[in-house]
Amino acid sequence: MQASLENLGTLERRLNMAVALDDIEKQVDERLKKLSRKLRMAGFRPGKVPMKLVAQQYGPQVRSEVIGDAVQKAFSDAVREQNLKVAGHPRIEPKSGGADAKSIEFSATFEIYPEVVLGDIRERRIERPALTLGDAEVDKTLAILRKQRQHFHRVERPAAAGDRVTADFLGKIDGVEFAGGKASDFVFVLGEKQVLPEFEANALGLAAGGSKTFDLTFPADYHGKNVAGKSAGFELKVKLVEEGHLPDLDAEFARSLGVEDGDLATMRAEVKANIEREVKKRAQADIKNKVMQVLLDATKIDLPKALIEMETQRLVQATRADLEARGMKIEQMPINPEMFEQQAQRRVSLGLIIAEMVKAHGLAAKPEQVRAMVQEQAESYERPDEVVKWIYSQPQRLSEIESVVLEDNVVAWVLDHAKVEDKAVKFDEFMGKA
Repeated sequence: MQASLENLGTLERRLNMAVALDDIEKQVDERLKKLSRKLRMAGFRPGKVPMKLVAQQYGPQVRSEVIGDAVQKAFSDAVREQNLKVAGHPRIEPKSGGADAKSIEFSATFEIYPEVVLGDIRERRIERPALTLGDAEVDKTLAILRKQRQHFHRVERPAAAGDRVTADFLGKIDGVEFAGGKASDFVFVLGEKQVLPEFEANALGLAAGGSKTFDLTFPADYHGKNVAGKSAGFELKVKLVEEGHLPDLDAEFARSLGVEDGDLATMRAEVKANIEREVKKRAQADIKNKVMQVLLDATKIDLPKALIEMETQRLVQATRADLEARGMKIEQMPINPEMFEQQAQRRVSLGLIIAEMVKAHGLAAKPEQVRAMVQEQAESYERPDEVVKWIYSQPQRLSEIESVVLEDNVVAWVLDHAKVEDKAVKFDEFMGKA
């Protein structure tokens, strides 16, 4: 086997190779003989089919398989000899040869993984969120929980801020009804920005049975592209006005939060513990995002197009699966792969950088670290021991946990070597983050 390597660019390479025809013919002959020993054909005893008939019927298929295997082996051997790390799949193409050619010539074009040179992060600054949790934060959380559990009662007065309104409406642009401009029994709460401000302002002051006509202009950046920036006339009829009532902070409310004995002190303690867990979770996610951005900013890499395309397709497939799980029909919602290219580039870059950091600084996930995380996740279930056994019996799930531990090791290393500053953040703003 002969092979020569061409450099087509920063990461693109081409291997030109040749496989001797004598070797091909020898392997074809061996496979046909092996096939003939167990072949069954009408008119012949098993294993007694003439080789001429075997070759006529199965020769082309066997020859194609032999050539395919030979080409793949030649490529693998050449890659190993040249010490190349191939990214993605090669594009293999035959090369023309004369009738008296003694070999099959072909080329394989592919990309290689880039060399990752880690950037210096010692002068990079990372702000770590810091906030204190006290009674005020517990009170704010309880207020949110009460609002989530509020109930509404019908009132006959005009609608005011905080009321829930049920209405019919019809909108027209230039006298013509438009898509999404009509609804019956449409429900919204005044003051919660569930509808456009002009729409809400015209509903204020209307009692059940009241109606109003008005004009409004849709914002230029409105999500409905067919009406963005246009003026429409609306007819609004209020059918029901309901006033909201918050539950009292009493034993019944405490029991609704899972405190069996209804003790308010226990309720506040559990709410605070839940807040602390959520704050810790969000702080860790915030720090991880900042660390990953620091790594991206510090280390620049030429990315193989093949890896970006593969990651883009993975994201598309994951999105399709998610939509299907929600009962949506994919054919009615075409997914444009370009939507995921930027995310794919980020993920590929981080994957290469993290892999290099793990190798350079010995940050691989240790068995005891993985075990600790598995047990931590299992503690939220009724039978933790069974969950631990289940996770260890699921290679894919265990691999996911190992990846998380590995990333945590990278984050910890970066925090030990970069300039980390604690920055006080407001509870409302921090908890309001997505």
